Amino acid sequence: MLPYRLPRPLRLALYALATAILLYLTLAPGRYLPKVNLWDKEEHAIAWLVLTATGLILSPNRPRAIATYAFGLGVFVEVAQWAMGFGRDADWHDVAADSLGIAAAFVVYFPIVLLWPKPK
Repeated sequence: MLPYRLPRPLRLALYALATAILLYLTLAPGRYLPKVNLWDKEEHAIAWLVLTATGLILSPNRPRAIATYAFGLGVFVEVAQWAMGFGRDADWHDVAADSLGIAAAFVVYFPIVLLWPKPK
C-alpha cells in the first residue's frame, strides 16, 4: 500500500512522530544528543529535507501546507532555542538552512509529480 493511501489519522500520527523527533533533536540540551560530524547548517538542511519529504510522501496533494508547516516549525525552533536557555543558540542562518532542506525536497518532488502517470 502506498503511504498516502493510509488512513488520514495514521498519516497525521506518523508526521507528528517525525515532528516530535525533530523537536527533540533541536531543543534538547546539546550534551544529551549524539555527536555527528556535520556542519550545523548541514544538519538543519538534512533534518528539514527529511521532514518535508516525509510530509510529501504521506500527503502528496498538500505541498503548500507541508512547506508552510516545515518553515514555520523552523522559525519556532529558533525562537524556542533563544527562549529556553539550554545552551542552544538561535540563529537565523539555521532558518535559511531549513529552507534549503525544504526546497531540496521539492526539487525531487515536482519532477516525480509531473512524471507520475495520472489515474484514469
